[in-house]
Amino acid sequence: MDILKTEAFLRLCATLVFVLAACLDRFDNQTKFIIFFERKITFKDLKALQALAYAAFGAAGYNLLQLSRCIFFISCFHGNLSKRSYRYLAWVCYLLDQVVVYLTFATNSAAIEQSMLVVTGMKEFQWTKWCNKYTRFCFQIGGAIFCCYVACCLMAFTTFVSAFNLFRLYSPKKFLRVKNT
Repeated sequence: MDILKTEAFLRLCATLVFVLAACLDRFDNQTKFIIFFERKITFKDLKALQALAYAAFGAAGYNLLQLSRCIFFISCFHGNLSKRSYRYLAWVCYLLDQVVVYLTFATNSAAIEQSMLVVTGMKEFQWTKWCNKYTRFCFQIGGAIFCCYVACCLMAFTTFVSAFNLFRLYSPKKFLRVKNT
């Protein structure tokens, strides 16, 4: 029962941090007047930031669904589920948790890689440094990437709890063939 409450708390924290990261990324924009024209930069200018926003919103939605499952089990069953009926659900939760962690980590890593090109620039491709001109935009994107990494760590801990919930359903005596002599 306590492990289910721990899982619910971790999922709630991960959901809140994913929503924060997605909102920081999605609603970030900055407008500057450069020489003779006005230039507005948004998260849509970098494809990896778009993917980061969508992945973070998706991960937050997934965690919200799993949080509702935890609350339902806590309130209705009081931790008394049969092992047989819960085993398939535990496998699905564990595998989906793994997918969400790897997906969000991958999109966050791609966003940080593309953001580093924005910070440093690349003369070979004639890419200029954006962060010299759009400092607020870059700091806010940096905060979104940091929040997403924190949420990935929270999801990794949630995956540990999910793995514990799964593998506690299997008896070690079933798999160890000990001969009684």
